[in-house]
Amino acid sequence: MAYVLGIDLGTSSLKGILINKQGEVVGESSYDYPIETPKIGYSEQNPELWMGAVKNVIIDLIGLHPDMKTDLEGISFSGQMHSLVILDEQKQVIRPAILWNDVRTSKQCQTITEKAGDLLLEVSKNRALEGFTLPKIVWIQENEPQNWDRVQYMMLPKDYLSFCLTGNYVTDFSDAAGTLLLDVAKKEWATPILDLFDIPIERLPKLLSSQDKVGDLTDEMKTFFGFKVDVPVFAGGADNACAALGAGIIKDGAGMCSIGTSGVFLSFEKDASADYQGKLHLFNHAAKNDYYAMGVTLAAGNSLEWFKRTFAQEQTFSELLAGISEVKPGSDGLLFSPYIVGERTPHVDSQIRGSFIGIDTHHRLPHFSRAVLEGITFSLKDSQLLMEEMAGRKFDRIVSVGGGAKNADWLQMQADIFNATILNLTVEQGPGLGAAMLAAIGAGWFDTAADAAEVFVHYKAAVKPIAENVVAYDAIYQIYRQVYQATQSLSHALLALK
Repeated sequence: MAYVLGIDLGTSSLKGILINKQGEVVGESSYDYPIETPKIGYSEQNPELWMGAVKNVIIDLIGLHPDMKTDLEGISFSGQMHSLVILDEQKQVIRPAILWNDVRTSKQCQTITEKAGDLLLEVSKNRALEGFTLPKIVWIQENEPQNWDRVQYMMLPKDYLSFCLTGNYVTDFSDAAGTLLLDVAKKEWATPILDLFDIPIERLPKLLSSQDKVGDLTDEMKTFFGFKVDVPVFAGGADNACAALGAGIIKDGAGMCSIGTSGVFLSFEKDASADYQGKLHLFNHAAKNDYYAMGVTLAAGNSLEWFKRTFAQEQTFSELLAGISEVKPGSDGLLFSPYIVGERTPHVDSQIRGSFIGIDTHHRLPHFSRAVLEGITFSLKDSQLLMEEMAGRKFDRIVSVGGGAKNADWLQMQADIFNATILNLTVEQGPGLGAAMLAAIGAGWFDTAADAAEVFVHYKAAVKPIAENVVAYDAIYQIYRQVYQATQSLSHALLALK
């Protein structure tokens, strides 16, 4: 039996899935770790926790399948994007990693925008936002110069794992695209940006495609795990790129709606020519030589989790959503905007806040529950429309993954609001599946991502839009689009009073 191992390094946990050549998941393991919040707006993590989780996951899987010691043919990764890891000359971690959801860098984003001007958008295809890596680097330069002077290696989370496992210092294009330091079209470090911010290129890792080999496990690691053969490690990709790969988003016309804590609407892009003017992110795909665009809703599943925690703490999510099928589209005149932690697409506004509009005495918990789901989906439709209007595309299918794929009523809601056929996966393993596919391609099991998808990616029956619901939702969505402007100044004023 031959295996590949996909490792998904998330924000709160690390998961590993073991897959055979038939595309079957034969083993899983995961370990949680904490996020440190030393100050308001800060989000940090000790990278050594990730490596400890990797060791535990591999040990668990070897316990399930001892033949891994001779039959594991590749390891690859999916990793949380943007988070910054810095090491010194002795290859020791200098400080905790600054994570993607850390928002301390608003001042640095403004500095970068003023200093780089149009160059940043022209080269990196993205604007300076708190989540990206470059603002974190500038923050360290300005606030921890003693640490900046010690930096010899700057890397992203998954690349720290491959560095520890192989001793080789690399990243892949899909993860590098989220740093603001990559020339996305040319697929090389953007020296004009590096020069502007005094970042020596020799401190940055070598660039590879996601399926390229980083190296073999070191002798020390082989001995630690008890492997009897060399185990190749492949570069892997950014979590959204791997999720798209694992959902089969590898050709024109394909889109993905991913609902986790945040929400993503993502589209396949054949090249870097689409000009979204910074209104959407454009990144290199984990599928070789391809790209993807995406918009982000900051509080997607987070909105539903907040609502449940606040108003239905004793109920399960299934119980909370049990009655929404009895409520007609539009929640009987109740509308929710999911801006509870600010918003990213299409409104780059950290100060906007959410709202319920149209509350009536006849509204009950199922109305509010349905309104929350509709508001989240409307927010993701904002990104869908930007892609359709700015790139002239029409989605023939949208794959729903994450929390939004776990409820039949919500799947129908997506079909009706997006006015598109919705697919969901028979076995959803998220970004870890994409990582395993990259290992399988790198190991020579398949020639292309399309070949791997034929074996690894399968869908349930399609959910089609209902014509009368499409009409109803289109009218409601036009009202939803007015909510941001109508509440922006009030949100900002109220937040200033806190």
